[in-house]
Amino acid sequence: MRTRFFFIAIIGVVFLGMLSSTSYSQSNEEQKLLSALKREKNESKKFQRLVVLGDFYKNHNIYLADSISHVILQKSRNLGNLQQFKALLFTIQIEEIEGDQESFFKDILALEPFLYKLSSKEVKFEIYKYLGCYYSSTLKFEKANIYLKEALMIAKKARNNTNISETYSKIAYNFMLVNNKDSAFYFTDHSIQYARRSANKSVIAESFNTQARIYDFFGQVELSVAKNLIANNLAIDAYDLPKMARISRELGMSQRTISNLDDAEFFFKKSYEYAQMIHDKRQMALALINLGTVYRERKLYDKAIDVNLKGIELITKLKDNNGLAEAHNNLGMVYSDFKKYDLASSNFNQALIYYESTGNREKIAGVYHNVGTVFYIKKKYNIALNYLNRSIEIRQQFGSKSQMYPTYRIISDVYEKIGNAKQSLWYLQKYLNYIDNNTSLQASTKIAELSELYRSEQRERLISMQADSIERQRQEREITSTKLENTELRNSFQTYIIIGFIIIIILAGVIIISRQNQNKIRQQQKEAEMSQALLRTQMNPHFIFNAMSVIQSYIYENDIKNSTKFLVNFSRLIRLILENSPKEFIPITTEMEILQKYLETQKLRFEERFEFDIEMDQTMMIEHAMIPPMITQPFIENAIEHGQLHTVESGFIKIIFSKDKEMLHIEIIDNGIGRSNSEKNKKRKDHTSMALGITKERINNLNMKYKTDGYLQIEDYDNILHTGTKILISLPYHVDTNPNKN
Repeated sequence: MRTRFFFIAIIGVVFLGMLSSTSYSQSNEEQKLLSALKREKNESKKFQRLVVLGDFYKNHNIYLADSISHVILQKSRNLGNLQQFKALLFTIQIEEIEGDQESFFKDILALEPFLYKLSSKEVKFEIYKYLGCYYSSTLKFEKANIYLKEALMIAKKARNNTNISETYSKIAYNFMLVNNKDSAFYFTDHSIQYARRSANKSVIAESFNTQARIYDFFGQVELSVAKNLIANNLAIDAYDLPKMARISRELGMSQRTISNLDDAEFFFKKSYEYAQMIHDKRQMALALINLGTVYRERKLYDKAIDVNLKGIELITKLKDNNGLAEAHNNLGMVYSDFKKYDLASSNFNQALIYYESTGNREKIAGVYHNVGTVFYIKKKYNIALNYLNRSIEIRQQFGSKSQMYPTYRIISDVYEKIGNAKQSLWYLQKYLNYIDNNTSLQASTKIAELSELYRSEQRERLISMQADSIERQRQEREITSTKLENTELRNSFQTYIIIGFIIIIILAGVIIISRQNQNKIRQQQKEAEMSQALLRTQMNPHFIFNAMSVIQSYIYENDIKNSTKFLVNFSRLIRLILENSPKEFIPITTEMEILQKYLETQKLRFEERFEFDIEMDQTMMIEHAMIPPMITQPFIENAIEHGQLHTVESGFIKIIFSKDKEMLHIEIIDNGIGRSNSEKNKKRKDHTSMALGITKERINNLNMKYKTDGYLQIEDYDNILHTGTKILISLPYHVDTNPNKN
């Protein structure tokens, strides 16, 4: 027993580890779906994204899936037939999960008009499939079979293995309900074959689960458990939580049938746990209701009543009348054992009302059996016979024939009590015939269990004989050695865990550093590309040719003084640009010198027709402030060329460098013709756009690298006349920590 629980605990730890990583990926997927939905502007595409989000919630959060179904329905009303069909189909799927049978049936019938409105084969498949389910549930089996065959034909033409498998499962289930055992197993075998071809573990799990239900229906509990264990493992591999919750509960019900109460309790609690993870209140309630049957058989009546009442509280809002009926039926049995017959009768009546509302004849027969059993205990034999015979009559028409035989056993006991030995013997013989017919299957299962038990006992006996032949001292040494080994194993295990965590942390660190290095390399490459682009911007041929023309004109005029002055300024400017362009930062004094030379050159070129002024906070000079090279030059060139300062009366350009907290602010002001007037001049627009784009990208890169909020703003100098331009640049404030290195 200890080994078993230790094994379960280990599985639990591993599952929790898988769960944490899976939950993280689910959270990421949810965020992606929500972001995509938020970004989408097209109403039709937005609706489709909403349906995809609903499908995600259907597998991970039933509460949110139910909430979003109302939104999907509302949105579809303003869209086409296809969107309305998808909305109704999604609503039906949620109603099926939540057990709201009345709404489920009503909405399935509402699907039928879409057969004529839409021509899509996929649409027709879904409609035929659900109509088949409806007629099967309402006991119109021939009509159900017609619709399911139509669905199967469409699925086969499309070669959709998943749909083929699903349809075969529903056909098999339909044959099961009419007690056609051979056909039921024939079609469920086909379902498993096609499910395997789909390679989808969740689909395969569903096929095995259907087969397990059919085995259970025909009283073959051991095979039902075996098939459901396979289905459960597949569902776990696929991490299909809705199936894990449902199949675990069915496994618990099978274990309870063979009175294996420990395993039944374990599976019911696992079902509740899985359902809780996806906020599936119906499965949570059903798990609690089933858990109540375990507590009842253990005679823990208070706990049985408590969990059934909690189940009723959870399931009432969902309108699952079958679930409510089951809870009241269970409470009736608990109160009957408690000898509180009035409460038992009240709950049985409530169960019958709920089952009548859903037309669940098989379950009604089960309640009649329970009521008859209570009257038998109360020695009201005629009333007991009345209810027991009504149970038999219903089961002869509906449900599993195997469920009649426990009722035959009770009827036999009733006739014995009233002295009718002939009838008692007749019913007892029918019961015993059923038991004999099912002995071979039970025997094979028991033989397998006994063989395993025998092998286990043989191993234990051998160990015991060997232990008896060893001296007491040797035994003590072995015990001590075992303890030491266990301690070492625990220590080794802990060491391995610690080493594993360290390795994970190291790998994470390596990945992070590697990514940072890659980002840094990309940043450097980007800066190099920008530097080259900037250099091309600064050294554009237009400016150089104009400068050469000015020098040439001075030479022709024999103006040695101005030509010399212009040439000295120009050559110094070119040298400064070439030397400083590749650098990330240069001293602000160097930047000022570049601007000074550039403006002087341009002023000479335009025959002193404008003035300029460069101002700087003295603190910045003391602190050896640094600045990205020629960040301002494109805007100064733009002011002169496009602002046409040489044509404006008293034209001027002013550059101001200042410090505010940890940011360097630059203002470039001119009183030129302004942006709106300069737009009319198209000659150098491409160059201006390129320079502006480069500067913005340089500022963005600096913000990313130094975690700052630098910006570039352009506005009119005179907001009324829309003349002049004012450039505001904000950059991270950077100082030279080693100003004397050169």
